Amino acid sequence: MTHIKTHFNRRSFLKVSAVGGAGLMLQFSWLSGLAHSSSNAEAVEGLFNINAFIRMNEDGTVTIMSPNPEIGQNVKTSMPLIVAEELDVDWDQVQVEQAPLDTEKYTRQLAGGSQSIRQGWDSLRMAGATARYLMLASAAKLWSMSPDELVTDKGMVKHLPSGKSIAYKDLLQEAATIAVPEEVPLKDPKDFKLIGTFVKNVDGKGIVTGKPLFGLDYMEKGTAIAMIVHPPAFGMQLDGYNADKAKSMPGIKKIFTVNTALDKPQWSDVNAFNELLVVVGDSTWQVMKAKEALEVRWKTVGTLEATTAHLDSFSSVFDKSEGEVGRKDGDPDGVFASSDKVVERGYTGAFLAHNTMEPMNFFADVTADKARLIGPIQTPEQLRQSAAGLLNMPESKIFVDMTRMGGGFGRRLYGNFGLEAAAISKAYGGPIKLIYTREDDMTQGTYRPSYHIQYRAALDKKGHLAAFAVKGAGIPSSPLFPDRFPAGTVANYKATHYGIDTNISTGAWRAPRSNFVAGAEQSFLDEVAEAAGKDPIEFRLQLFDRAIKNPVGERNDYDPERYAGVLKLVRDKSNWGSKMPNVYRGVAAYYSHNSYVAQVFDLEKVDDANIRIKKVWCAVDCGIVVNKEGAINQIEGGIIDGIGHCMYSQLTFEKGATQQQNFDGYHLIRNNEAPLEIAVFFVDNGIAPTGLGEPSLPPVAGALANALYKATGTRYYRQPYMVVPQQPKFVG
Repeated sequence: MTHIKTHFNRRSFLKVSAVGGAGLMLQFSWLSGLAHSSSNAEAVEGLFNINAFIRMNEDGTVTIMSPNPEIGQNVKTSMPLIVAEELDVDWDQVQVEQAPLDTEKYTRQLAGGSQSIRQGWDSLRMAGATARYLMLASAAKLWSMSPDELVTDKGMVKHLPSGKSIAYKDLLQEAATIAVPEEVPLKDPKDFKLIGTFVKNVDGKGIVTGKPLFGLDYMEKGTAIAMIVHPPAFGMQLDGYNADKAKSMPGIKKIFTVNTALDKPQWSDVNAFNELLVVVGDSTWQVMKAKEALEVRWKTVGTLEATTAHLDSFSSVFDKSEGEVGRKDGDPDGVFASSDKVVERGYTGAFLAHNTMEPMNFFADVTADKARLIGPIQTPEQLRQSAAGLLNMPESKIFVDMTRMGGGFGRRLYGNFGLEAAAISKAYGGPIKLIYTREDDMTQGTYRPSYHIQYRAALDKKGHLAAFAVKGAGIPSSPLFPDRFPAGTVANYKATHYGIDTNISTGAWRAPRSNFVAGAEQSFLDEVAEAAGKDPIEFRLQLFDRAIKNPVGERNDYDPERYAGVLKLVRDKSNWGSKMPNVYRGVAAYYSHNSYVAQVFDLEKVDDANIRIKKVWCAVDCGIVVNKEGAINQIEGGIIDGIGHCMYSQLTFEKGATQQQNFDGYHLIRNNEAPLEIAVFFVDNGIAPTGLGEPSLPPVAGALANALYKATGTRYYRQPYMVVPQQPKFVG
């Protein structure tokens, strides 16, 4: 049986306190004093810490706090599900509440990198297992038995030989007298009752019935609406303004400038525009009309970049710049010089906007002695730290609460909109709600960088990969992972980085760097396999076999057996190699965020101008699947998102400004362009969960490009693929 340390000592005891006569609050004694501030979970004297917070009510229900931001990745359901599993209660007994930001009690309250479940797995299990142990110990004490003689099931402790049973709710007072052990046993995964099942999103009903769950929904009485007049281009800033007409318009309260520049910015403070012109008024419509009435002068302070110049930079960067070698094995240059067959191709990807369905927004109420910040943020702790610097206020006086987010994809890692709200509230002198328009979001974003990669592969006379070289450039930095596949599979290998300066703000976008690299790499490997005269899956499996049996180097950051496992699974499930009339197939496999995904795309020609995605086969190795309902949703969403962005989406620049400002110019995938069917298969290996929110997106671009090549005879080297002339349309 697996045991886990509880971080308790033998003097630690549970605290059971009355809560307004409505129930009992059961908390873990832990490392530090409790000073809980949530309106939903009353503060009581006592001690507790870790990733979960359990409250047992007199009616037998259990409230479990979900510590991490909910961005649509379903952690508000999945994290409490893990606690409930080890606590051994029925899911119908559980109520879930979003925890406030409190890094003294909860660890890693951040949504990013597909890490919430992976990082919280042990702590969440331990929290539930500790409470379950105390229920067993309490019943054993009451019945003068050993806890080993007892079992739990659906919130009950049972002694099977005698038929005795007692509900958890009737053991709370006794549990207050039980010392918390230094370690507790965890369930054997084969005994899981909740984990691995299909559990609906705890907010699902509220979402579809329009409950106020999101940041845009949050308002308090007396809150004013604030909007920002941003510079029209990157490389420009405010030079002056005349607000006489706007100030006299109905509902307008104040027009002023604020500066959000930080003395010591941290990684999450990416923002190209710090000096802001702000309009505050009674309603969104009044503020928008006042913005239009402002007479604003702008000045150019930096380069006004253009996409044509970016593409020119890519075409010459490898000749003009000295790259940074990220990894070199063997003698790749020597092998290329003597090789008979060399395949060389280049791939380019555009800037991408995040395009969250819910535009940026934040509530702020800053007074002389405290600041309340409430809204949709992936990095609440970082926002608090930055706000403390901006407001010159201790972090203990800044309170951040998280609302549900209407999408993020990395955009809400960067909390400039929360900082702007704080600065505006302070300058205005009251509570405000900052709201971006769709145009603000698309033209003032933190974008997926534009990338260019050039690959070379040398084949020997038997079609084996003899050398592999990759050069990666990005605006502003290289997308390469030098120790990732195919590193480790070829004796002669070299990866080189290049960067191109920019004043356009860039940052993480769903599956950072992998979102482009995977498509380029997997498209190139398809060409290399074709040049070698090999089946593309067998070609990849031969490389993994080399990495398993005789790897090159010691820094390879992937597990070749798991990599090969998903590829074999998707091969078998899709019946790869079978012939189907008018069906064209492409394959790709990729590792990111600690998980492995392989996909086969089946395309069907409707006619010469139209293609439909008949089916996507997707094999996933993400370890134990906590909630299959949420897991499949994440995978399907990643695939559809990936198709849309590699096929249609791009953000182009002219004179420093984006040429796309709303969805009429920025093509996101439409319903009729989505696959007719997506089939998802999981590898059952029993290891602890790894990432899932992002890994299904990266291989899409490769599998789709390879299938399109089979269907059209055209190779795709530039994303979005729609830039290829006579590109057929996807139809449903």
